Amino acid sequence: MNAELYSRDLETFRVQEYIGRRSGLPPRSYAVDLRNRRCECRIFQTLRYPCVHVHAACARANLNVEQFIDEIYTLQRALRIWGNEFPVMPDVSNWEVPPPAFEMVPDRSLRRHPKGRPQSTRIRNDMDVREMGEPKLCTVCRTSGHNRSTCPHRVYVSG
Repeated sequence: MNAELYSRDLETFRVQEYIGRRSGLPPRSYAVDLRNRRCECRIFQTLRYPCVHVHAACARANLNVEQFIDEIYTLQRALRIWGNEFPVMPDVSNWEVPPPAFEMVPDRSLRRHPKGRPQSTRIRNDMDVREMGEPKLCTVCRTSGHNRSTCPHRVYVSG
């Protein structure tokens, strides 16, 4: 990272990022405003914690980065939050639950499918419609009205 000082009074910097850049691409640059706690990458404003660009700007100006860490990250704040006492929950059997004012009806479409052959999920279109010109023929005797398994001319082989 390369940090350029724009104004010491206003504590503004232009930080160029060279780390992790692919060759042929220009380095990205970010404006850092330490007085207003802003960086163009928006991590500094969002997390209220110094991003890498703020670290580079602080190193350039010989400033302590810890002064830009928000107080929500301090140990005292964490202890104050968890120092509160939480009320004890009453036993579940003693809870008063009012009866529902409406009848609950189960949604049949959300039930699991019954056992057996799975239902088809294909969306049928014009290609799936068969033309009814000629009926199907038996593959054994080439006549219509029956199929191979019910053909009267089928040869049964035993043994």
